[in-house]
Amino acid sequence: MDAATLGAVGTIVVGLAVAAAALYGHRGANAASQSGAVLGGYSTLVDNLQEERAQLRDRVVENERLLAAAYAELASERADKAALQTRIAELIAENERLRGRIVELGGQPT
Repeated sequence: MDAATLGAVGTIVVGLAVAAAALYGHRGANAASQSGAVLGGYSTLVDNLQEERAQLRDRVVENERLLAAAYAELASERADKAALQTRIAELIAENERLRGRIVELGGQPT
């Protein structure tokens, strides 16, 4: 082989090595890009989940507040009902006493 052939073969070998290195470097860049996209997507997903969790926590707090208000209203209505039942019992007893008094006075209770 003469020097020109060796130079041409050397140039081809060097060209192939440069092409292989470029291809490998491009793959590495793609992998890094995809890794960044995955990490960026993961970060966005985590942010969205944390935001949704905060919104749900706020809804739970609001529902607990409404539930406490409903229980307070129920307790108030039960107290009102008990007071009304006591008043009804008092009025029934008074009616019975007044009917008895009417009979004592010689009248007819209606």
